[in-house]
Amino acid sequence: MALRNIIKEGDETLTKKSRPVTEFDKKLKILVKDMKDTLKKADGLGLAAPQIGILRRLVIVLDDDGKTMLALINPEIIDTKGEQEATEGCLSVPGVFGKTHRPAEVTVRAFNEKGEEIILTRKGITAVCFCHEIDHLNGILFREHVEEYIDPED
Repeated sequence: MALRNIIKEGDETLTKKSRPVTEFDKKLKILVKDMKDTLKKADGLGLAAPQIGILRRLVIVLDDDGKTMLALINPEIIDTKGEQEATEGCLSVPGVFGKTHRPAEVTVRAFNEKGEEIILTRKGITAVCFCHEIDHLNGILFREHVEEYIDPED
């Protein structure tokens, strides 16, 4: 298990667009494992490769069951439905939370670690996470979607 350092807001890596993953090899499998371990240790809902300083199109999202971690490689949102208000935070922006509006349902096309295409549709918080983490791959932080900052103690 290799825990990776989660970079914080202010690091210019978080504002850059990530490049596609082209090699589905042992190195990628190690990166996915490290990201899953890092996400579990950080007790978050999602983690994008740029958050650990790697500009590749790879995200890990905790699935609806709260246990399964989905590795989405080169993910793209192919459909959305509805709208929901969400409270978002970010491992790269610790202690900051805000209300956002995201799609209520999101369908993503991506590849798994074996290079197989997968299509997943999720609702609720997992749909929010899909959007949030894919934004990271495009250099966008959740702050750009915040309509109102909130105090997590309230």
